[in-house]
Amino acid sequence: METVQKILLVITIIGAVNWGLIGIFDFNLVEMIFGIDSLFSRIIYALVGISGLINIGILFNHIETK
Repeated sequence: METVQKILLVITIIGAVNWGLIGIFDFNLVEMIFGIDSLFSRIIYALVGISGLINIGILFNHIETK
């Protein structure tokens, strides 16, 4: 399970970096690589969102077990 958690964390970090680029430079890396409103960019956004939600669950589960 630890490997899956690390993969999800990496996906979440990639999403956070992309949002940082959007906020600071008005530059969307996902859209630049995969195209505006493409199926691939929608999949990337969905994966980032799902990974973030799962990471929230992992965070609270980790806090409760200590």
